[in-house]
Amino acid sequence: MKKTELKAANSYKVLLVEDHPMFREHLGQLIDRDLGMSICGEADNIRDAMRLILETKPDIAIVDITLHGSSGLELLKDIKAQGLDINVLVLSMHDEELYAERALRAGAKGYITKNEASTEVIEAIRCVMKGDVYASRQMTAKLLERMTQKRSNSELAGMETLADRELEVFQMLGRGKSTREIAQTLNLGESTVETYRARIKEKLQLRSAAELYLRAGQWVRDHGA
Repeated sequence: MKKTELKAANSYKVLLVEDHPMFREHLGQLIDRDLGMSICGEADNIRDAMRLILETKPDIAIVDITLHGSSGLELLKDIKAQGLDINVLVLSMHDEELYAERALRAGAKGYITKNEASTEVIEAIRCVMKGDVYASRQMTAKLLERMTQKRSNSELAGMETLADRELEVFQMLGRGKSTREIAQTLNLGESTVETYRARIKEKLQLRSAAELYLRAGQWVRDHGA
């Protein structure tokens, strides 16, 4: 029996890593009311999240993809790299078809979008806390389809060729960020950001910086990225 299964519900510790204060508050109330778990900390960026993980040793972290300064995917990689024993459920507004598989590869135990009903969010938390992996029925079907047939050369298929950091830079370009602003936010050199830009253009078969900004801006508008 897993050690977490021996605990009473109110002894579970939950860390919320989310950049919207109102959503953090709503989620905390939902967890307290429906699951009886305690919120041991809240963070809106990777640095504070890692500090709280080490200080409070939560049983589960609920993590958004979009955080101040960087991506929740980077937090997942840091947790995995340090060998920390914590269940992570990603709860995000972003398209699960593009992000769920990335999150699971990075170490998450589940992925659910914010447009799901509260009851489904609670079910996802319960699933992850039992040691199982949570994926929606739609995502499970898509993963099975991917295993059994070749993907078409669609816009989404093109986006899936981007590495996690490339996707992060692409989204920031879509929000109108300059190379310098991206470098400062991600703590990278400007030349490194330029390298990412060049790789993105090549992978998406874009001919110019103007096409890159147009494509990135359209992606952000269409997907709320």
